[in-house]
Amino acid sequence: MKEFMMIFRHVPNPAYQPSPQEIEAEIKKWQDWIGGIAAQGKFGSTNQLGYEGKSINADGVVTDGPYAEIKEVVGGYVIVKAASLEEAMTMTKGCPVFDHGATVEVRDIMQLEF
Repeated sequence: MKEFMMIFRHVPNPAYQPSPQEIEAEIKKWQDWIGGIAAQGKFGSTNQLGYEGKSINADGVVTDGPYAEIKEVVGGYVIVKAASLEEAMTMTKGCPVFDHGATVEVRDIMQLEF
């Protein structure tokens, strides 16, 4: 089994101010979706990314924010175990991020030997 990272991309909507009940319902959707992957023994890990950050380029120039020049942001990720990219892609079915018109990018994780 290889590991794949599902990267969740979305366009921020500052007008979206969910109620506590809506937040709770959203968390439940994520728990159910990730729980379904975990029940298959194919869950690796996950985290949500914060909005604070900086970027640095090869010349040492630092810019504020990890999203300085793009409209889409990376909101988080899930690492899954799958036999192929196609299998990992099928695991995106039902991902709650799609409810908000977002995108899931699925990438293989290269194992580096040191």
